[in-house]
Amino acid sequence: MKHIVKFEEVSMKDVPHVGGKNASLGEMIRTLKSKGVPVPSGFVVTADAYFYFLKETGLDAFIKKTLKGLDTKNLKELHRCGSVVRSAFMRTEFPENLKLEIGQGYRELEKRYGNNADVAVRSSATAEDLPGASFAGEQESYLGIRGQAEVLRAVRATMASLFTDRAISYRKDRGFDHMKVGLSAGVQKMV
Repeated sequence: MKHIVKFEEVSMKDVPHVGGKNASLGEMIRTLKSKGVPVPSGFVVTADAYFYFLKETGLDAFIKKTLKGLDTKNLKELHRCGSVVRSAFMRTEFPENLKLEIGQGYRELEKRYGNNADVAVRSSATAEDLPGASFAGEQESYLGIRGQAEVLRAVRATMASLFTDRAISYRKDRGFDHMKVGLSAGVQKMV
């Protein structure tokens, strides 16, 4: 799958790449438009882009090292580790090709909705709503984002939110490997 896909290209079969929320939005946009139900469009920065970002920048090794042996019952240490990982995300720039793809996705959205269009950058984890676990609501979304630079920052912040204290604890306590759960970010026109 590509790093960036339009919502119109996404369906429920793409959940492993775009997460449940973004797959549902794609289905809504594709099926409800013909019925006269307007759903704002946009694009998805896929979970494949998330894993690519981690691998290309070395964040994957940094996260593994930082969270190795973490006792989630030690709230002070949980908070410290989560903060360190989230800060690393925010300091680390996307690889240039990924930055260009996200920028192109936003420019195409601007062609449709106008210059400096305001968007919601919405999290969608690939492990949401599994049998016996629900990750919905664990990650962050950002509203009223305008401009390419802010979209890039909000996408990184959304990805970083996969490592909030509660998300780290939830995965660890339920036996999920931090490095196997991916996150996609939906960039959708605000209403």
